[in-house]
Amino acid sequence: MKFKEIIEEKKEWYALQNAVKKLPKDYGIVYKEIQRYFFKIGVSDLQVLGELLAIFEDGVKRNQAVLDVTGKDVAAFSDSLLDQEENFDK
Repeated sequence: MKFKEIIEEKKEWYALQNAVKKLPKDYGIVYKEIQRYFFKIGVSDLQVLGELLAIFEDGVKRNQAVLDVTGKDVAAFSDSLLDQEENFDK
């Protein structure tokens, strides 16, 4: 990875983190837990984290509770998000 790419990725990372801070508290907590889960299993793709943020922002706009967006099994939601991302990349 070139230095310029690293800088751009860092900018994107910080933009994502700042956007997460603007979410309601419950959404932010669930986002951070999913992010932690992704990192634990070796996923650090900013694209999938951006998709997660977009889903959560849409849920906020629709006045949905975060668990109405993810379902009660947040791990299953996370895995399905990764599965969709993998299928999209093919």
